[in-house]
Amino acid sequence: MVNQPEVLAIVPARGGSKSIPRKNIRQLAGHPLLAYSVAAGLQAKSITRVIVSTDDEEIAKIARQYGAEVPFKRPPELATDDVPDLPVFQHALSWLKAQEGYQPDIVVHLRPTSPLRSPDCIDQAVGKLQSHPQADSVRGVIPSGQNPYKMWRIVEDGWIEPLMRDESINESYNMPRQKLPSTYWHTGQIDAIRTMTILELGSMSGDTILPFMLDPKYAVDIDDPHDFERAEWLLLHGKLEVVQPEPGPRLLPDHVELVVLDFDGVLTDNRVWVDAEGRELVAAHRGDGWGLARLREAGIEVAVLSTEADPVVTARCRKLGLPVVQGLSDKASALQELLEERGVDPNHVIYLGNDVNDLPCFPLVGCALVVADAHPQARAQADLVLKRAGGFGAVRELCDLLLERLIDEEKND
Repeated sequence: MVNQPEVLAIVPARGGSKSIPRKNIRQLAGHPLLAYSVAAGLQAKSITRVIVSTDDEEIAKIARQYGAEVPFKRPPELATDDVPDLPVFQHALSWLKAQEGYQPDIVVHLRPTSPLRSPDCIDQAVGKLQSHPQADSVRGVIPSGQNPYKMWRIVEDGWIEPLMRDESINESYNMPRQKLPSTYWHTGQIDAIRTMTILELGSMSGDTILPFMLDPKYAVDIDDPHDFERAEWLLLHGKLEVVQPEPGPRLLPDHVELVVLDFDGVLTDNRVWVDAEGRELVAAHRGDGWGLARLREAGIEVAVLSTEADPVVTARCRKLGLPVVQGLSDKASALQELLEERGVDPNHVIYLGNDVNDLPCFPLVGCALVVADAHPQARAQADLVLKRAGGFGAVRELCDLLLERLIDEEKND
């Protein structure tokens, strides 16, 4: 029997980001940025332990909420802008060895700023390192967008000179791209490193480095707000199979009596078609109706609150058999009245919205959710973010989640 190696995933997440303040815990599609790297480590079959190295108490708290260990606090001198990765990893390994007698065989470096990973990339990278005993590390790479043989640098006297010189290629900067050697860019998704490479060679890579080819579509390195926007778009609309933090049913009330829904952007995709007479049409998801019917059969009531006064809201809710209060300017007051009329404990109520006008309702219920494409302010304040967008099955997703919980409860009784 072959012993499985001890593989430690380390997520380095310091608190003092200057390019984007508090970057590592900024919300990305409903979860803190670092949660994606933590989830990647926890969901990989080859990883045996996931820790976060941080100097920040808030980051440590969030990391633990998402399932990572934070066994130590990183010293301040290892949390400055100019500190490279090596001393951070040496500190983590030395602490674990001294305090726990723990030393892994392989260390996996999961950078929070590279949140998009395919489900199998970590296991494949670790497997590649295991199958090549002579390798010091495996690094994730993609074909470089610009060939460095065509790059220049400005020298002290103001002239330019080639960044790279190759005696076998005459004036490489004047050669067609197809004639130049292929080059690759090191991304931040995955590095697998032998522990001895870090501790004995004093390197994050060593000398014998294997490439692990990644799909360039996943290669997002978050340095500025535009990178956040791109990563979020890819998560919500890019149709990529991406490791994401587990949904948080632990935050849902143990007992749910009532689900309150916004209409536009939740039961619809937030678009509207208007004909020449001013009549409006909206798009809805048939799966939502089936899910809502099953939810009511299970004894969970559903109601709709909407700021829209258009008859299309009334017609759709009548079709679904849902009570609706519409034309609202103050959703929070309407929600409070609804709860009082029904005599429902607010702790047993779920609210599902999508925009800033839903925010006053969030603190009035036991759990506030938003659809995947909700306004960033709504996502930031919600307890949970669904994986599906409004009008594209988000309501069905919530219904299925609640029904699965009921089935699990019945099995356990």
